[in-house]
Amino acid sequence: MTHNFFYFAKSFFKKSLLLCSGWICISGNAKATADPADYQVVMIAKQNDPWFEDMETGIEQLKKDIGLNVSIQYPETNDAAGQISIMENLIEQGIDAICIVPNDPEALLNTIEHARKAGIVVVTHEAPSISNYVDLDIEAFVNEDFGELFGKNIAKSIGEAGSYVGIVGARTMDTHMEWYSSAVSYIEENYPDMHCLTDLPLEDGNSEAGAYTVTQNLIQKYPDIDGIIECSAYGSGVCRALAEQNLEKKVKVVSLAIPSESKEYLKNGTMTSILAWRPADAGYATCYAAYLLVSGQSVENGTDLKTTGYESIQLKNGIAYGNAPLEYTVKNIEDYVF
Repeated sequence: MTHNFFYFAKSFFKKSLLLCSGWICISGNAKATADPADYQVVMIAKQNDPWFEDMETGIEQLKKDIGLNVSIQYPETNDAAGQISIMENLIEQGIDAICIVPNDPEALLNTIEHARKAGIVVVTHEAPSISNYVDLDIEAFVNEDFGELFGKNIAKSIGEAGSYVGIVGARTMDTHMEWYSSAVSYIEENYPDMHCLTDLPLEDGNSEAGAYTVTQNLIQKYPDIDGIIECSAYGSGVCRALAEQNLEKKVKVVSLAIPSESKEYLKNGTMTSILAWRPADAGYATCYAAYLLVSGQSVENGTDLKTTGYESIQLKNGIAYGNAPLEYTVKNIEDYVF
């Protein structure tokens, strides 16, 4: 009887999430003073690669800093099905919070609903389009502003005139598409002598090999292309394909990129700009926000998520925005080890 009552109380407490104008909280304070070690939070990555390995370092740091029972899991397949499999297992376990960077946000909605009905807090990263269906979405910055940086930088690198294309991991990936669309819109409004060669961005499958293959095909079809915007983290694959065709001096690349895989291309001038944010900080902030919610604390405008770039988040429509954009240069690239 006591066990059943405790389970009911815990489930009721978790389900009592309130989304209000300018703040998010859990009603009541049943566990608000409990030790962080009492809460189990799991982050689900998109895939296992250096980007998410760096995110894991941030999550491990959070565990050390406050004693939260937090970890990261990687899907066996780099798609929604792999992430759903992990989510279903975690729902069965009855953990406190699931954090996830979705490969396909829309494809996860049924499983997210299942988790929340089971009393599990769900916090996403890089999934603003489904913010109404989760407890909170964490973004490193306003994505439209970040997309404009891609547009400005590719325009500068090709002299504000010429042809370009964009590449995303997949057209189902919210943030990639937001950056791409914002970059194209900014270019159309400000650089009339530039034109995009495709109606939709190309897809690299969120892999270095995919970016390499897409670029090989691209330069065969458009040998006179001037610039490439790579919104996935695999500008290294783009630059490798260009170098093999001796086009590294002609075609300029602006990319979201992993520093350890791209610094040689930045140094030789093929990659004129690397834009990103620190995955370790994003993982830390996302899991810390989940902890605040499951422990009955509020997340509101100005909340400090205890890591660089997220010291004073701005909350709008269920999305918590940090201010954590990074631009790597030849001068600072060696400071980043992931």
